[in-house]
Amino acid sequence: MKSLVFPAVVIAGALVAAPALAQEDLAKKEGCLNCHATDTKKVGPAFKDVAAKYKGKADAEATLVAKLKDGKGHPATKASPADLTGIVKWVLAM
Repeated sequence: MKSLVFPAVVIAGALVAAPALAQEDLAKKEGCLNCHATDTKKVGPAFKDVAAKYKGKADAEATLVAKLKDGKGHPATKASPADLTGIVKWVLAM
């Protein structure tokens, strides 16, 4: 029984990490990581700082998607709405 637990935990961890890696790759493809990093300030704030700023705000996702899509306070992005929402969810989960 113990021999089945470890592989199950590893597989579960990989399944949880895979979407995060996909979102990070998407953020890189869309150019987000040119100005932002996950944990340090570059040209723009660190993603972890953005997540902390919006923590507990019910409209955080919609607000950030709108700002990024419309270019209000941030250069407008050409990412699709679905990709943009995925990236914002990833950032807010930090």
